[in-house]
Amino acid sequence: MLSFTKAKAVGCEVCGRVGTDVSAVLRVCADCIRERFDEAKPYIESAHSKVRSRYGLPARAPKDPDGVRCGDCGNDCRIPEGGKGFCGIVENVGGKLVRKFGTPERGLLSWYYDPLPTNCVPAEFCAGSGGAGYPKWCRTPRGDLGYYNLSVFLGSCTYSCLFCQNYSFRELTLSGKPVISAPEVAEKVDESVSCICYFGGDPSSQMPFVIESARLARRAAVRDGRILRVCLETNLSMKLESLREFAELSLESGGGIKADLKCWSSEILYALSGVEHRTAFENFKWLAKQHRRRPEVPFARASTLLVPGYVDDEEIRGIASFIADLDPSIPYSLLAFHPLYFMDDMPYTKREDAERFLRICKEEGLEKVRIGNPWLLS
Repeated sequence: MLSFTKAKAVGCEVCGRVGTDVSAVLRVCADCIRERFDEAKPYIESAHSKVRSRYGLPARAPKDPDGVRCGDCGNDCRIPEGGKGFCGIVENVGGKLVRKFGTPERGLLSWYYDPLPTNCVPAEFCAGSGGAGYPKWCRTPRGDLGYYNLSVFLGSCTYSCLFCQNYSFRELTLSGKPVISAPEVAEKVDESVSCICYFGGDPSSQMPFVIESARLARRAAVRDGRILRVCLETNLSMKLESLREFAELSLESGGGIKADLKCWSSEILYALSGVEHRTAFENFKWLAKQHRRRPEVPFARASTLLVPGYVDDEEIRGIASFIADLDPSIPYSLLAFHPLYFMDDMPYTKREDAERFLRICKEEGLEKVRIGNPWLLS
């Protein structure tokens, strides 16, 4: 049984309100972030600067007018000579852009075999764990029982979430290992594997590698007449060209793309994740247009982590309305929060809050919405 440690009450430096829903690392509340952003911004920047300095990463996406442009994700870094991009794996060396990892030749990652059905966020909507699209996309009406998902955990990210639930990827970014090639990942997909899922960290930081390894694995599966679904769990901040390439592989394989939509307002996104763009929402608009191309297995999927105090009614209603306007049949998962990383002082998501968010999503017209990780609710 889970033990729910009592969260600490913290005061907001802008309005003075004290509560357990104010993060000790941010020191400002959600209302002030949205409504008094100029006053809250110094505290937000201080928090991210302290966190990222521990890993030798720039506090913000570099925008040096004389720097070398990367352009592989929404951060659109312009990296000064001798500097790094926001993800930490792209550098300016002698005036030239050098991608240390995330090329077809070099991926920074770890991997493991995960028995099906898995506990992945959209499991009940997918073929491998839920049986959607049987018999074309999976082997039994209950999914590919007895088979495995090859889980590929990327060791870098284009965001800097203070609440990261998979923050161990930072150790890979720091150490620069393990390194593996695209053909080596593809070789891990043997007859016992029926799906491959890229997550992290975030795949958006290493898309050339992700696309090439997925393409090689699919080519071998098609040659041998095997089912192999290709999936992505991502903050969706990659450039659209990369998303398009991966989407075709995923669509024709019976896989899907799950977008982690952190929050609705740009101010809260900056506070929680350190990014200053809305590429994820622009990419999701494109993704939603592809959703109806294969209705038997939901292709586009979305989720949001319910960070207490910050991802509130206003944020959930904004995301739910956005998704519903695009396509109300897109599955959406509301994920209970576990206090980790630099927001480990925060409380768990309350059950009453999660259930209210669920009602809000349905009011906005979403047809397939669920609460994920319900055992974490307090």
